[in-house]
Amino acid sequence: MTQSDNRWLNKAQALSREVLAPHADDVDRQGRWPEESIGALRASGLLGLTVPEGYGGAGEGARTFAAVARTLAEHCASTAMIYLMHVCAAQTIGAAEQFTEREELLRSIAAGRHVSTLAFSEKGSRSHFWAPVSQAVVEGDGHRLSADKSFVTGAGRVDSYIVSTRSAGASDPMASTLYYVPKGAPGVTVGEAWNGLGLRGNASAPMRLDRAAASPSYRLCDDGAGFAMMMSAALPWFQVGSAAVSVGIARAATDGTRQHLLAAKLEHLGQSLADLPNLRARLAQMQIATDTQQAFLEHVAGMMESPVPATLLGLLESKASAADAALHVSDLAMRVCGGAAFGRRLSVERNFRDARAAAIMAPTTDVLHDFVAKTLLEMPLF
Repeated sequence: MTQSDNRWLNKAQALSREVLAPHADDVDRQGRWPEESIGALRASGLLGLTVPEGYGGAGEGARTFAAVARTLAEHCASTAMIYLMHVCAAQTIGAAEQFTEREELLRSIAAGRHVSTLAFSEKGSRSHFWAPVSQAVVEGDGHRLSADKSFVTGAGRVDSYIVSTRSAGASDPMASTLYYVPKGAPGVTVGEAWNGLGLRGNASAPMRLDRAAASPSYRLCDDGAGFAMMMSAALPWFQVGSAAVSVGIARAATDGTRQHLLAAKLEHLGQSLADLPNLRARLAQMQIATDTQQAFLEHVAGMMESPVPATLLGLLESKASAADAALHVSDLAMRVCGGAAFGRRLSVERNFRDARAAAIMAPTTDVLHDFVAKTLLEMPLF
């Protein structure tokens, strides 16, 4: 890791210890937006971590981003997910060379003044986020967007949304266009507040666009080129970032279990739980699984920075593999910590719930397994 990488990772670690961790339990229990953590991220420079230096950002790549996202997730997975979606949106904005406000927005993101997110998934196509059923309509010199978006992270809280919709006049749902939609745009409403099993602070709510006006200048790509932009600008960062969040959750569950084994006593035997070989074996399994996933994540992030023929395969594997590992590790944490975890007296119970999200978050683990197999068999993914 370079000196620059270390600087940003150290900043993420300090911010996580001082801000994210103290509020994480309250954010989870109340299901509230982590205002303190997002404020700290705005002030830290981390919102512009991957924004090019020419626009005031840090210009860091996938490896540093993965390390930062993993660190945030160790302390508050809800905050880490908000951060992940913001970086994906920022990368999409950065790739939108025809977008007239691109430079101004990137500078605002780098300065911590702007948080963005993706609004891709729709009720009609569910986890197949790449195939919107909504469709833009051309009216005069402008476009109108009508869509029922689902699971929009930060809905009603962030400063802007990157919205996908089928291109005007297109019959193929994969012929999509991406638009920039600012917060508070007329015709945009947020649905019922998020009340999920895990990631309870990320405000992942449905969002409806009802004939929302969109200037052609707010298109981030040519008509019909949205799918290609999703795949090239957003999906690689999402895959690596989601894997990093899962690894961070697994790391937190492992450390929480270690602390419980050291602290809890079998008073009638005069032993700590750490004296029991079966529990030590479980802890070892958790550590090995987490270390393995972290090493693979770092390898894939490196391939993303220096592409090789296996980069796509690694990206597809990364989220699925890390999600499965987080499920396994957090399940072991609950079994090892027993009643103390089940009674919600330990943070591993929050880790257990937060870990459930990645497997059903598009692209789901089942879909990714199919994509991996198709890649190995040299079959088209779509």
